[in-house]
Amino acid sequence: MSGSRIVRAFAGVLMGVPLGVAELAVLALAVPARLVPALRPAAARGVARLVAVERGRLSRWLGHETAPPRAGGAAFLTARAVLGLVGGYATASALFLTGLLLGGGTWALITGESDPVPLELPGVRLVTDSGMLGVSSGVVLLAVSALLILGVAALERRLATYFLGPSAQERMRARIAELTATRSGIVEAVDDERRRIERDLHDGVQQRGVSLAMLLGRARHTPDHERTAELVEQAYAESRRLLDELRSVAWRVYPTALDELGLCAALEGAAERAGVPVTVHYGLSGRPATRIETALYFVAREAITNAVKHAAARDILVVLDEDEQAVSVAISDDGRGGADPSGGGLSGLARRVLALDGTFTVDSPPGGPTRVTATLPKAPPCG
Repeated sequence: MSGSRIVRAFAGVLMGVPLGVAELAVLALAVPARLVPALRPAAARGVARLVAVERGRLSRWLGHETAPPRAGGAAFLTARAVLGLVGGYATASALFLTGLLLGGGTWALITGESDPVPLELPGVRLVTDSGMLGVSSGVVLLAVSALLILGVAALERRLATYFLGPSAQERMRARIAELTATRSGIVEAVDDERRRIERDLHDGVQQRGVSLAMLLGRARHTPDHERTAELVEQAYAESRRLLDELRSVAWRVYPTALDELGLCAALEGAAERAGVPVTVHYGLSGRPATRIETALYFVAREAITNAVKHAAARDILVVLDEDEQAVSVAISDDGRGGADPSGGGLSGLARRVLALDGTFTVDSPPGGPTRVTATLPKAPPCG
Protein backbone atom coordinates (compact mmCIF):
# COMPACT_ATOMS: atom_id res chain seq x y z
CA MET A 1 0.00 0.00 0.00
CA SER A 2 1.87 3.07 -1.23
CA GLY A 3 1.47 6.49 0.35
CA SER A 4 0.93 8.14 -3.03
CA ARG A 5 -1.95 5.80 -3.76
CA ILE A 6 -3.64 6.73 -0.48
CA VAL A 7 -3.07 10.45 -1.07
CA ARG A 8 -4.53 10.25 -4.57
CA ALA A 9 -7.49 8.23 -3.32
CA PHE A 10 -8.11 10.74 -0.51
CA ALA A 11 -7.96 13.64 -2.98
CA GLY A 12 -10.40 11.85 -5.26
CA VAL A 13 -12.79 11.04 -2.39
CA LEU A 14 -12.70 14.64 -1.11
CA MET A 15 -13.38 15.96 -4.62
CA GLY A 16 -16.42 13.73 -4.64
CA VAL A 17 -18.01 15.65 -1.76
CA PRO A 18 -18.72 18.93 -3.61
CA LEU A 19 -19.49 16.90 -6.73
CA GLY A 20 -22.06 14.96 -4.72
CA VAL A 21 -23.75 18.22 -3.67
CA ALA A 22 -23.76 19.41 -7.30
CA GLU A 23 -25.13 16.08 -8.49
CA LEU A 24 -28.00 16.12 -6.01
CA ALA A 25 -28.82 19.69 -7.03
CA VAL A 26 -28.79 18.88 -10.74
CA LEU A 27 -30.85 15.73 -10.21
CA ALA A 28 -33.38 17.66 -8.14
CA LEU A 29 -33.88 19.88 -11.20
CA ALA A 30 -33.42 17.26 -13.91
CA VAL A 31 -35.94 14.70 -12.66
CA PRO A 32 -38.97 17.04 -12.74
CA ALA A 33 -37.62 18.68 -15.92
CA ARG A 34 -37.95 15.34 -17.73
CA LEU A 35 -41.70 15.63 -17.32
CA VAL A 36 -41.61 18.68 -19.61
CA PRO A 37 -40.68 17.68 -23.19
CA ALA A 38 -39.08 21.05 -23.95
CA LEU A 39 -36.73 20.72 -20.95
CA ARG A 40 -35.65 17.12 -21.49
CA PRO A 41 -32.63 17.91 -23.74
CA ALA A 42 -31.25 20.40 -21.21
CA ALA A 43 -31.74 17.92 -18.36
CA ALA A 44 -30.02 15.17 -20.36
CA ARG A 45 -27.07 17.46 -21.16
CA GLY A 46 -26.66 18.38 -17.48
CA VAL A 47 -26.62 14.73 -16.43
CA ALA A 48 -24.20 13.82 -19.25
CA ARG A 49 -21.77 16.59 -18.27
CA LEU A 50 -21.72 15.48 -14.65
CA VAL A 51 -21.15 11.87 -15.72
CA ALA A 52 -18.23 13.05 -17.88
CA VAL A 53 -16.78 14.96 -14.90
CA GLU A 54 -17.15 11.84 -12.74
CA ARG A 55 -15.40 9.71 -15.36
CA GLY A 56 -12.50 12.17 -15.37
CA ARG A 57 -12.26 12.13 -11.55
CA LEU A 58 -12.38 8.34 -11.45
CA SER A 59 -9.64 8.09 -14.08
CA ARG A 60 -7.37 10.84 -12.76
CA TRP A 61 -7.52 10.19 -9.02
CA LEU A 62 -8.92 6.69 -8.45
CA GLY A 63 -7.24 4.92 -11.36
CA HIS A 64 -10.46 3.56 -12.86
CA GLU A 65 -11.48 3.72 -16.50
CA THR A 66 -15.17 3.40 -17.30
CA ALA A 67 -16.85 2.70 -20.60
CA PRO A 68 -18.32 5.51 -22.70
CA PRO A 69 -21.46 6.83 -21.00
CA ARG A 70 -24.55 4.73 -21.51
CA ALA A 71 -28.09 4.62 -20.12
CA GLY A 72 -28.26 4.82 -16.33
CA GLY A 73 -26.37 8.06 -15.83
CA ALA A 74 -29.01 9.52 -13.52
CA ALA A 75 -29.08 6.37 -11.39
CA PHE A 76 -25.29 6.40 -11.18
CA LEU A 77 -25.23 10.06 -10.13
CA THR A 78 -27.85 9.42 -7.44
CA ALA A 79 -25.96 6.51 -5.89
CA ARG A 80 -22.61 8.25 -6.36
CA ALA A 81 -23.82 11.46 -4.69
CA VAL A 82 -24.98 9.58 -1.59
CA LEU A 83 -21.75 7.57 -1.40
CA GLY A 84 -19.64 10.66 -2.07
CA LEU A 85 -21.26 12.70 0.72
CA VAL A 86 -21.25 9.90 3.30
CA GLY A 87 -17.77 8.62 2.39
CA GLY A 88 -16.25 12.08 2.15
CA TYR A 89 -17.70 13.11 5.50
CA ALA A 90 -16.50 9.89 7.16
CA THR A 91 -12.94 10.13 5.82
CA ALA A 92 -12.62 13.86 6.53
CA SER A 93 -13.93 13.36 10.09
CA ALA A 94 -11.57 10.46 10.71
CA LEU A 95 -8.56 12.42 9.50
CA PHE A 96 -9.59 15.49 11.48
CA LEU A 97 -9.84 13.40 14.66
CA THR A 98 -6.50 11.77 13.80
CA GLY A 99 -4.89 15.21 13.53
CA LEU A 100 -6.34 16.27 16.89
CA LEU A 101 -5.08 13.13 18.66
CA LEU A 102 -1.60 13.25 17.10
CA GLY A 103 -1.23 17.00 17.55
CA GLY A 104 -2.54 17.06 21.11
CA GLY A 105 -0.57 14.02 22.17
CA THR A 106 2.66 15.34 20.65
CA TRP A 107 2.18 18.72 22.29
CA ALA A 108 1.56 17.09 25.66
CA LEU A 109 4.74 15.03 25.34
CA ILE A 110 6.82 18.06 24.31
CA THR A 111 5.53 20.35 27.06
CA GLY A 112 5.41 17.66 29.75
CA GLU A 113 1.78 18.40 30.57
CA SER A 114 0.66 14.81 30.21
CA ASP A 115 -1.59 13.36 32.91
CA PRO A 116 -1.36 9.73 34.08
CA VAL A 117 -4.07 7.53 32.62
CA PRO A 118 -4.70 4.11 34.22
CA LEU A 119 -5.71 1.31 31.86
CA GLU A 120 -7.33 -1.75 33.38
CA LEU A 121 -7.66 -4.81 31.18
CA PRO A 122 -8.67 -8.33 32.21
CA GLY A 123 -5.73 -9.53 34.27
CA VAL A 124 -3.57 -6.52 33.33
CA ARG A 125 -3.30 -3.04 34.86
CA LEU A 126 -1.27 -0.40 33.04
CA VAL A 127 -0.55 3.24 33.74
CA THR A 128 0.34 5.49 30.82
CA ASP A 129 0.06 9.22 30.20
CA SER A 130 -2.39 11.20 28.11
CA GLY A 131 0.22 12.34 25.61
CA MET A 132 1.39 8.84 24.75
CA LEU A 133 -2.20 7.62 24.66
CA GLY A 134 -3.13 10.42 22.25
CA VAL A 135 -0.22 9.69 19.92
CA SER A 136 -0.80 5.93 19.89
CA SER A 137 -4.54 6.40 19.37
CA GLY A 138 -3.81 8.85 16.56
CA VAL A 139 -1.51 6.35 14.84
CA VAL A 140 -4.14 3.62 15.07
CA LEU A 141 -6.84 5.98 13.79
CA LEU A 142 -4.52 7.05 10.94
CA ALA A 143 -4.27 3.44 9.79
CA VAL A 144 -8.04 3.08 10.08
CA SER A 145 -8.47 6.29 8.06
CA ALA A 146 -6.20 4.97 5.31
CA LEU A 147 -8.25 1.76 5.11
CA LEU A 148 -11.45 3.82 5.10
CA ILE A 149 -10.17 5.99 2.23
CA LEU A 150 -9.20 2.96 0.16
CA GLY A 151 -12.51 1.31 0.98
CA VAL A 152 -14.54 4.32 -0.16
CA ALA A 153 -12.42 4.57 -3.33
CA ALA A 154 -13.03 0.86 -4.03
CA LEU A 155 -16.79 1.35 -3.56
CA GLU A 156 -16.67 4.32 -5.96
CA ARG A 157 -14.95 2.19 -8.60
CA ARG A 158 -17.37 -0.71 -8.09
CA LEU A 159 -20.34 1.65 -8.36
CA ALA A 160 -18.99 3.16 -11.58
CA THR A 161 -18.39 -0.28 -13.08
CA TYR A 162 -21.92 -1.39 -12.19
CA PHE A 163 -23.66 1.62 -13.71
CA LEU A 164 -21.25 2.79 -16.42
CA GLY A 165 -19.31 -0.34 -17.26
CA PRO A 166 -17.39 -1.83 -18.78
CA SER A 167 -19.09 -5.04 -17.69
CA ALA A 168 -17.35 -8.39 -17.91
CA GLN A 169 -19.09 -9.03 -21.24
CA GLU A 170 -18.08 -5.63 -22.61
CA ARG A 171 -14.48 -6.17 -21.56
CA MET A 172 -14.49 -9.58 -23.23
CA ARG A 173 -15.92 -8.18 -26.45
CA ALA A 174 -13.38 -5.35 -26.44
CA ARG A 175 -10.56 -7.82 -25.81
CA ILE A 176 -11.73 -10.08 -28.63
CA ALA A 177 -11.93 -7.11 -30.99
CA GLU A 178 -8.45 -5.99 -29.93
CA LEU A 179 -6.97 -9.46 -30.43
CA THR A 180 -8.63 -9.75 -33.84
CA ALA A 181 -7.25 -6.38 -34.92
CA THR A 182 -3.73 -7.07 -33.65
CA ARG A 183 -3.67 -10.53 -35.23
CA SER A 184 -4.64 -9.03 -38.56
CA GLY A 185 -2.07 -6.29 -38.04
CA ILE A 186 0.79 -8.65 -37.35
CA VAL A 187 -0.08 -10.65 -40.51
CA GLU A 188 0.09 -7.41 -42.49
CA ALA A 189 3.40 -6.53 -40.83
CA VAL A 190 4.86 -9.92 -41.77
CA ASP A 191 3.67 -9.49 -45.37
CA ASP A 192 5.21 -5.99 -45.50
CA GLU A 193 8.49 -7.37 -44.18
CA ARG A 194 8.49 -10.14 -46.79
CA ARG A 195 7.93 -7.60 -49.56
CA ARG A 196 10.80 -5.50 -48.24
CA ILE A 197 13.10 -8.54 -48.16
CA GLU A 198 12.08 -9.36 -51.74
CA ARG A 199 12.95 -5.82 -52.82
CA ASP A 200 16.31 -6.03 -51.07
CA LEU A 201 17.09 -9.32 -52.79
CA HIS A 202 15.89 -8.13 -56.20
CA ASP A 203 17.44 -4.67 -56.19
CA GLY A 204 20.65 -5.56 -54.40
CA VAL A 205 21.70 -9.19 -54.23
CA GLN A 206 20.22 -10.24 -57.57
CA GLN A 207 21.73 -7.32 -59.46
CA ARG A 208 25.17 -8.01 -58.04
CA GLY A 209 24.79 -11.71 -58.84
CA VAL A 210 23.97 -10.85 -62.47
CA SER A 211 26.93 -8.49 -62.63
CA LEU A 212 29.23 -11.17 -61.21
CA ALA A 213 27.99 -13.74 -63.75
CA MET A 214 28.56 -11.30 -66.62
CA LEU A 215 32.10 -10.53 -65.50
CA LEU A 216 32.95 -14.23 -65.21
CA GLY A 217 31.36 -14.93 -68.62
CA ARG A 218 33.41 -12.20 -70.26
CA ALA A 219 36.57 -13.48 -68.57
CA ARG A 220 35.84 -16.97 -69.80
CA HIS A 221 35.53 -15.90 -73.43
CA THR A 222 38.36 -13.33 -73.53
CA PRO A 223 41.54 -14.64 -75.22
CA ASP A 224 43.67 -11.83 -73.82
CA HIS A 225 45.26 -13.11 -70.58
CA GLU A 226 45.78 -9.61 -69.20
CA ARG A 227 42.16 -8.70 -69.90
CA THR A 228 41.06 -11.99 -68.35
CA ALA A 229 43.05 -11.27 -65.19
CA GLU A 230 41.50 -7.79 -65.01
CA LEU A 231 37.97 -9.20 -65.39
CA VAL A 232 38.63 -11.86 -62.74
CA GLU A 233 39.83 -9.13 -60.37
CA GLN A 234 36.64 -7.18 -61.03
CA ALA A 235 34.60 -10.35 -60.47
CA TYR A 236 36.40 -10.93 -57.18
CA ALA A 237 35.58 -7.39 -56.02
CA GLU A 238 31.97 -7.86 -57.12
CA SER A 239 31.77 -11.15 -55.19
CA ARG A 240 32.96 -9.35 -52.04
CA ARG A 241 30.27 -6.71 -52.53
CA LEU A 242 27.72 -9.50 -53.08
CA LEU A 243 28.72 -11.12 -49.79
CA ASP A 244 28.45 -7.77 -48.01
CA GLU A 245 24.98 -7.29 -49.53
CA LEU A 246 23.91 -10.78 -48.40
CA ARG A 247 25.16 -10.12 -44.87
CA SER A 248 23.32 -6.81 -44.84
CA VAL A 249 20.05 -8.42 -45.93
CA ALA A 250 20.45 -11.22 -43.38
CA TRP A 251 21.15 -8.63 -40.67
CA ARG A 252 18.03 -6.70 -41.62
CA VAL A 253 15.95 -9.87 -41.46
CA TYR A 254 17.22 -10.93 -38.01
CA PRO A 255 20.65 -10.33 -36.46
CA THR A 256 22.31 -13.40 -34.95
CA ALA A 257 23.85 -11.14 -32.28
CA LEU A 258 20.38 -10.67 -30.79
CA ASP A 259 20.13 -14.37 -29.88
CA GLU A 260 23.80 -14.97 -29.15
CA LEU A 261 24.84 -11.79 -27.32
CA GLY A 262 21.59 -10.10 -26.34
CA LEU A 263 19.76 -6.86 -27.00
CA CYS A 264 22.54 -4.49 -25.90
CA ALA A 265 25.07 -5.99 -28.30
CA ALA A 266 22.55 -6.06 -31.16
CA LEU A 267 21.72 -2.39 -30.62
CA GLU A 268 25.40 -1.49 -30.51
CA GLY A 269 25.76 -3.23 -33.87
CA ALA A 270 22.84 -1.22 -35.24
CA ALA A 271 24.45 1.95 -33.90
CA GLU A 272 27.75 1.14 -35.64
CA ARG A 273 25.98 0.62 -38.98
CA ALA A 274 23.92 3.82 -38.70
CA GLY A 275 26.57 6.13 -40.17
CA VAL A 276 25.82 8.88 -37.60
CA PRO A 277 26.57 9.06 -33.85
CA VAL A 278 24.10 6.84 -31.94
CA THR A 279 24.22 6.69 -28.14
CA VAL A 280 22.63 3.68 -26.41
CA HIS A 281 21.69 3.88 -22.73
CA TYR A 282 20.86 0.33 -21.62
CA GLY A 283 18.93 0.41 -18.35
CA LEU A 284 17.54 -3.13 -18.22
CA SER A 285 18.55 -5.37 -15.33
CA GLY A 286 18.27 -8.58 -17.34
CA ARG A 287 17.26 -9.99 -20.70
CA PRO A 288 13.56 -9.60 -21.48
CA ALA A 289 11.46 -12.44 -22.88
CA THR A 290 12.46 -13.35 -26.43
CA ARG A 291 9.40 -11.81 -28.14
CA ILE A 292 9.73 -8.62 -26.11
CA GLU A 293 13.48 -8.38 -26.78
CA THR A 294 12.91 -8.85 -30.51
CA ALA A 295 10.21 -6.17 -30.62
CA LEU A 296 12.40 -3.69 -28.73
CA TYR A 297 15.26 -4.32 -31.14
CA PHE A 298 13.22 -3.84 -34.30
CA VAL A 299 11.57 -0.68 -32.93
CA ALA A 300 14.99 0.82 -32.16
CA ARG A 301 16.56 -0.30 -35.45
CA GLU A 302 13.69 0.96 -37.62
CA ALA A 303 13.62 4.29 -35.79
CA ILE A 304 17.38 4.69 -36.26
CA THR A 305 17.10 3.84 -39.96
CA ASN A 306 14.24 6.30 -40.47
CA ALA A 307 16.10 9.05 -38.61
CA VAL A 308 19.15 8.67 -40.84
CA LYS A 309 17.38 7.98 -44.14
CA HIS A 310 14.40 10.33 -43.99
CA ALA A 311 15.08 12.93 -41.29
CA ALA A 312 18.79 13.61 -41.94
CA ALA A 313 19.49 13.24 -38.23
CA ARG A 314 23.00 13.97 -37.00
CA ASP A 315 22.64 12.63 -33.46
CA ILE A 316 20.44 9.80 -32.14
CA LEU A 317 19.77 8.69 -28.56
CA VAL A 318 18.36 5.27 -27.66
CA VAL A 319 17.21 4.77 -24.04
CA LEU A 320 15.99 1.44 -22.67
CA ASP A 321 14.31 1.48 -19.27
CA GLU A 322 12.07 -0.70 -17.12
CA ASP A 323 9.81 -0.73 -14.09
CA GLU A 324 8.09 -3.55 -12.23
CA GLN A 325 5.62 -4.37 -15.01
CA ALA A 326 7.03 -3.07 -18.29
CA VAL A 327 10.11 -2.37 -20.39
CA SER A 328 10.38 0.54 -22.79
CA VAL A 329 12.59 1.92 -25.51
CA ALA A 330 12.67 5.58 -26.56
CA ILE A 331 14.54 6.78 -29.64
CA SER A 332 15.13 10.52 -30.03
CA ASP A 333 16.84 12.30 -32.90
CA ASP A 334 17.61 15.87 -33.97
CA GLY A 335 16.34 15.43 -37.54
CA ARG A 336 13.81 17.45 -39.51
CA GLY A 337 10.80 15.68 -38.01
CA GLY A 338 7.48 15.18 -39.73
CA ALA A 339 7.53 11.37 -39.44
CA ASP A 340 4.23 9.77 -40.50
CA PRO A 341 3.05 7.15 -37.96
CA SER A 342 0.90 5.57 -40.68
CA GLY A 343 3.90 5.00 -42.95
CA GLY A 344 4.92 1.48 -43.82
CA GLY A 345 7.83 1.07 -41.40
CA LEU A 346 6.31 2.80 -38.37
CA SER A 347 2.85 1.29 -38.82
CA GLY A 348 4.44 -2.16 -39.01
CA LEU A 349 6.25 -1.50 -35.75
CA ALA A 350 3.02 -0.31 -34.16
CA ARG A 351 1.26 -3.53 -35.20
CA ARG A 352 4.12 -5.62 -33.82
CA VAL A 353 4.01 -3.78 -30.46
CA LEU A 354 0.21 -3.86 -30.18
CA ALA A 355 0.24 -7.61 -30.83
CA LEU A 356 2.26 -7.94 -27.60
CA ASP A 357 -0.18 -5.75 -25.60
CA GLY A 358 2.21 -2.81 -25.73
CA THR A 359 1.85 0.86 -26.60
CA PHE A 360 3.58 2.68 -29.45
CA THR A 361 3.78 6.45 -29.87
CA VAL A 362 5.45 8.76 -32.38
CA ASP A 363 6.00 12.43 -31.56
CA SER A 364 7.48 14.11 -34.63
CA PRO A 365 6.45 17.74 -35.23
CA PRO A 366 7.65 19.38 -38.45
CA GLY A 367 11.17 20.66 -37.87
CA GLY A 368 11.82 18.05 -35.19
CA PRO A 369 12.88 16.63 -32.90
CA THR A 370 11.38 13.17 -33.26
CA ARG A 371 10.73 10.76 -30.40
CA VAL A 372 9.55 7.19 -30.94
CA THR A 373 8.52 5.25 -27.83
CA ALA A 374 7.43 1.65 -27.33
CA THR A 375 6.37 0.20 -23.97
CA LEU A 376 5.85 -3.53 -23.59
CA PRO A 377 4.79 -5.74 -20.66
CA LYS A 378 7.53 -7.88 -19.19
CA ALA A 379 5.32 -10.94 -19.46
CA PRO A 380 4.20 -11.28 -23.10
CA PRO A 381 0.68 -12.54 -23.84
CA CYS A 382 0.29 -16.23 -24.60
CA GLY A 383 -0.06 -17.38 -28.16
